[in-house]
Amino acid sequence: MNVNGKHYKTIWLEGSTVMMLDQNALPFEFKIFESRNYKETCLAIITMITRGAGAIGAAAGFAMAQAFLEAGKKQGMQVSDFGMRVEDWVFIDAARKEIEATRPTARNLFHATEIVYESGKESIQSAINKAQQLADDNIADAMKIGEFGNALIHDGSRIMTHCNAGWLGFVDYGSALAPIYIAHREGKKFHVYADETRPRSQGARLTAWELYNEGVSHTIVPDNAGAYLMSKGMIDFIIVGADRIAANGDTANKIGTFEKAIVAKEFGVPFYVAAPLSTFDMATANGSLIPIEQRSEDEVHYQEGPDSEGKIHKIRVSSPGSSALNPAFDVTPASFIKGIITERGIIPPTIEAIRKVMEG
Repeated sequence: MNVNGKHYKTIWLEGSTVMMLDQNALPFEFKIFESRNYKETCLAIITMITRGAGAIGAAAGFAMAQAFLEAGKKQGMQVSDFGMRVEDWVFIDAARKEIEATRPTARNLFHATEIVYESGKESIQSAINKAQQLADDNIADAMKIGEFGNALIHDGSRIMTHCNAGWLGFVDYGSALAPIYIAHREGKKFHVYADETRPRSQGARLTAWELYNEGVSHTIVPDNAGAYLMSKGMIDFIIVGADRIAANGDTANKIGTFEKAIVAKEFGVPFYVAAPLSTFDMATANGSLIPIEQRSEDEVHYQEGPDSEGKIHKIRVSSPGSSALNPAFDVTPASFIKGIITERGIIPPTIEAIRKVMEG
């Protein structure tokens, strides 16, 4: 990602410390959070210091590697040593459960913990290497998604996106925004409409910040303006990310995505999902079986932002005394999706096509 002309990854490992851009501080402050053990990394995932399907996967892989490092340190092991004791595996298994409980809808999280856990059976170094490889693969997959999705974008295209599935949602490049960045760097002229994405406003705070840093023409729009824009013929197609895709193509993404898909179908606007194969969950038959994370109602009640002097304040924007419901995701049925942009091409959201691409 580009920030003031300098390239950054969203998350990376330095020794045993996980470094991540603090997404809660953006766009008003740019700072890096240092997570020194797996519990701190878990907290960073829960509190959304790092968020987005790919970044969550990378964080989970690094957290699993941190757990192996912590277990080895307790008995003075070197990273290349073998032979964890029974009590060490009790610690590691408990850590894995804790990591996987942080964001239950995110498939990439489970994918990463499982792979790093299995690699850790060889040695601590193997766990570290595998976590790093997963992060590197995340970047490579995002670039491929960008290349395939770029074919959809032409001069004059008007694109809508929902939530944040760009640099910040991945180690770099992103999923839904990767085609936009590649198209922009090729010199194509187009415009992006970024939904606010309440209650955490990732579209207004994060997607808009990314697009601004890349110099991409864009406009922030209220979440409930989508139907108006589409009814006026102002949107050519929609690209969103995904947190889990079931075997039949049903897709879980940020709350409000399903509403956009319904309206898009009504007005004949193509609706695309962009996601790497690590987001597909072949063990989940359809979207009704995807667990939906329920987050704190405070995210609905309160908003944060700077005053005229730049000081950040948190204020209540809802009626005091009222309760709130805060599902983090909804599920868009496959019948509403035009195609899924993966690192192996754009595929139809069908069981047959998904199975074929997963089998390589």
